[in-house]
Amino acid sequence: MARQERAIRTRRTIVEAAGAVFDEHGYAASTIAMVLERADVTKGALYFHFSSKESLAQAVLDEQLSLGAVPPHPCKLQEIVDMTFVFGQRLRTNALLKGSVRLTMDQCAPPGVDHTGPFRQWSRRLVTMLQAAREQGELLPMVDPQDTADLLVGAFAGIQVMSRALSGREDLGHRISVLWAHVLPGIAVPGLLIGLDSRPDRGVRVLASLESGQLMGVEA
Repeated sequence: MARQERAIRTRRTIVEAAGAVFDEHGYAASTIAMVLERADVTKGALYFHFSSKESLAQAVLDEQLSLGAVPPHPCKLQEIVDMTFVFGQRLRTNALLKGSVRLTMDQCAPPGVDHTGPFRQWSRRLVTMLQAAREQGELLPMVDPQDTADLLVGAFAGIQVMSRALSGREDLGHRISVLWAHVLPGIAVPGLLIGLDSRPDRGVRVLASLESGQLMGVEA
């Protein structure tokens, strides 16, 4: 059991180090040697878990969806809003998430690395949540969950790239807030709009509530 726990910790250390390296250098310029140095593990330890740079990159990509998770919320639209803000807030500080996002956007990744996966996974998750929102009467009648999910995934990808380029993602919360200010009136029933919280610091507040074991609800 102790050996298994050590192996899990070692694997996590390697994946986090790889995320930081991929974020800083991109896929093509990153090397196994860089990851070994950052993780401070032996080559044997790394190759016990990962057979190649490609498999290591895929492991970093596979972590992305879990890093946007938030607790369930009675209002599904608020839960979707919270996911974007929490993801954006974590993207400012979490090296593994930064590396995963850079790999997602990196068109130089080889065929063995599925950098399209996160786009499809996020879209599927949002479709499920939007369908639940529709069943709860939160969406306008003409809203198509698939089209809306794809729009949100694509728009978020674009604004985080722009935010990174212009401010090192310091203004990402503001940009997400602006995105929702334009999107929500086009998808949410009017009676719900006043209670939805999409202020720029929403991610900070939701993460603080997670740490305290509480979930902030839609304002009355």
